[in-house]
Amino acid sequence: MRAPPDIFLGLSYDGPMQQRPIPSTGEMLPIVGVGTYRGFDVGGDAGTRARLTEVLKLVVATKGGVVDSSPMYGRAEDVSGALLQEANLRNRAFIATKVWTSGQARGIAQMEKSFKLFRTDRIDLMQVHNLLDTRAHLDTLAGWKKEGRVRYVGVTHYHSGAYNELEAALNNEKVDFVQLNYSLDDRMAEQRLLPLAEHKGIAVIVNLPFGGGSLLSEVSKQPLPPFAKEIGASTWSQVLLKFVLGHPGVTVAIPGTGNPTHMAENLAAADGDLARGREAILKWAKGRL
Repeated sequence: MRAPPDIFLGLSYDGPMQQRPIPSTGEMLPIVGVGTYRGFDVGGDAGTRARLTEVLKLVVATKGGVVDSSPMYGRAEDVSGALLQEANLRNRAFIATKVWTSGQARGIAQMEKSFKLFRTDRIDLMQVHNLLDTRAHLDTLAGWKKEGRVRYVGVTHYHSGAYNELEAALNNEKVDFVQLNYSLDDRMAEQRLLPLAEHKGIAVIVNLPFGGGSLLSEVSKQPLPPFAKEIGASTWSQVLLKFVLGHPGVTVAIPGTGNPTHMAENLAAADGDLARGREAILKWAKGRL
């Protein structure tokens, strides 16, 4: 079925995207990718899938942008894998997904399914989702990494209430990446986790850079402050993303979206002097958040 005409089609990102190194190898990653939670959990509607293909095209135009998914995201792995294959984009994307189950055997079965859903024999980053049975899965992944089935391994969580456990995992396990929540209204990661990751040479992926949606909804009720234009931000989402990207310990942020216009805006947030932008945002936020 042919996709209907769509105003989103043909959007582009002018780039080039700023990149930061994965500490364990020095490989460079674009600092903005995409999360597939909700946005990619869709059916077969041609128009919806065409828009998601445009999102993926924008991400890979940054030369290796992260596409992050999980078995707990409904159909997102399958949809992402199918669209990447159909558009011949697989080798241009950095595929990250997760294992989210208990027991080594169940973990192996779930991860094998992820390979099939992504239509690939190699996944760039496999992460233990929400620290569920971390040791069992990392044992499996250590072997798969040696075999070249996965290139990097990591651990994740989405809530600052789990930071003690996440800190212990970073101290006790050999991982290349940690994925965690970090935003202007929840800066707890700055206290111990971001410095620890930097000290141990672990790349940091930030989920929920908009505060899980609540922060963006709240600030969007206000007009953009005058400094926004000075730091190259034309939307509140860009302001919030520039704050996160302005932290030198952040490797990549993965705001979730299935909207090509929002994806293009997110990518453009990586432009400019991010450290300077972060200072302006912090000055504005003092006493407000």
